[in-house]
Amino acid sequence: MAEQTVLKRKIAAIFAADIAGYSRLVAEDEEETLRRLAAYREVVDDFIARAGGRIFNTAGDAVLAEFSSAVEAVRCAIDIQESLRTRNMAYPPSRQMSYRIGITIGDVVERDGDLLGDGVNIAARLEGLADVGGICISRAVHEQVANKLSVQFADMGAREVKNIPTPVHAYRVAMRREDGTVAPQGKGARRSGVTRLIQAAAAVVVLMAAVGIGTALYLDHRDPPPSQPDAAKAAAEALSRLSTKPTPSGAPSSSASPSAGPPASPAGAPAPAAQPSAIIAAEKFEADTVPFVSERARIALARDYVPAQGYKAFATTVNGVIAYVTGQPSEEAAKAAALEQCHQRAESANSSHKCELYAVGDTIVYPHGKPPMPPLPWVRHDPTTERAFNAAEIPLARDPGRARLAANYGTARRTKAIALGPGGQFVYFVGGDLADDVVRRSLESCGAQAGTACLIVALDDAFVVPVPTVMKATGFFHAASHTAIAADARDEVARRLAAASSGWNAIAVGTAGHPGYGLNGDREETAIGGALADCSTRDQDCRVIAIGPFTVEDN
Repeated sequence: MAEQTVLKRKIAAIFAADIAGYSRLVAEDEEETLRRLAAYREVVDDFIARAGGRIFNTAGDAVLAEFSSAVEAVRCAIDIQESLRTRNMAYPPSRQMSYRIGITIGDVVERDGDLLGDGVNIAARLEGLADVGGICISRAVHEQVANKLSVQFADMGAREVKNIPTPVHAYRVAMRREDGTVAPQGKGARRSGVTRLIQAAAAVVVLMAAVGIGTALYLDHRDPPPSQPDAAKAAAEALSRLSTKPTPSGAPSSSASPSAGPPASPAGAPAPAAQPSAIIAAEKFEADTVPFVSERARIALARDYVPAQGYKAFATTVNGVIAYVTGQPSEEAAKAAALEQCHQRAESANSSHKCELYAVGDTIVYPHGKPPMPPLPWVRHDPTTERAFNAAEIPLARDPGRARLAANYGTARRTKAIALGPGGQFVYFVGGDLADDVVRRSLESCGAQAGTACLIVALDDAFVVPVPTVMKATGFFHAASHTAIAADARDEVARRLAAASSGWNAIAVGTAGHPGYGLNGDREETAIGGALADCSTRDQDCRVIAIGPFTVEDN
């Protein structure tokens, strides 16, 4: 006799999401759409897991998840939409990939891990009522979250929806536009109790940048290693739940615009960057472009700092310690409070980097401008050259720095990345949630402190650039400015390297500056031999000057 399937009833918050216009996106460019869907699903799945949700069904672009808390379900949906909105800014409107999300509370039946019932169907119908990039919730959910989340809601009234016998009373969650403002709300919109409480009581909100606790910079000395901040102190902050809790080895946590400049060397080194220019006076504060801080900190700034009225200020360090205050009695009080709170957080994290005001009110006042960044993509994966990370082989760095990496990076949990400057400076972030977040923050922090664009050399436990071992790296290679190459040949070197997008690449020159090429090699030795042989056909006394993104010399 066949075993009878056990059905279990329960009450759950049901989350339904799918991508608006997905069929059109696939029809226009199937491969690119599927690639981005996989990347976006990684973000969605990660936020759901961290909010305590469980994905119980997927089909194509659709995701169904359950939560034990309606508050966590809505907070998760907001975080997803804010995070994906920043990623979509890199694409034209016709190619943006945006989710609609619907959430309800209902009685559902669980069968073999799947959930069935009206709760699931209503969540799917609410998702259909949501705006592109928006969230639609039922009245039951609204009653649970209205005074617990600092967002606004618009009453959409009772809506007739397909295959549901009674109308569904729906509310729209106000999502932020690209300019940072909140979409206008219809009749019934209201500001949540948390927002009113924060503004009326002039609450000070301090957020530790999540991955920033796990950073390190190696220059000419050893900075004190970061440590875990006081948990009791962090718990006392009004909205500390928005920031991921740090761990002793680092903390868990796209997209910043790269600095303008010439294209990067095709070999992988970032293009030379000028010193960052001073910030333009009266530039408007935008949470999505704040450097150094985590994606979750940006979301919190957009949610709580941007809409706050009255006197407010925001301070940060280059390794992502932040503090912001709202509802202060004067501008001077706001600036002083933000700096003081930031100093306290930096001190408890044993950070040697100083706090500086980034914004006062809605105006950026940070004097150093945006950090120099290399052009996108910041990471190129090539199985031919990638190999396991070994701190002893990190290029350009000194032995004390390598020892720090061996102790603090090699054993740290993922996600993690190392950004390297041309003078051997490096910054690493560990214990992050998303690869693009730790990559961006490592480059921003390294660039700000090195004064030039840095290079991602390691992601998680692998070198992601060709790191020479047969020869010794001495700096970053830029064909356009390398004086050993004859001036009339430099453009050709850059062009040939641009066409050699994979494998080991080496450049040799002779006494007359004529270049020789060893391109797309399967090993470092192959590239070196090819470059020397090619150079010897047109010059004499040839020597290798570059391997991958690095200038080199004999060991």
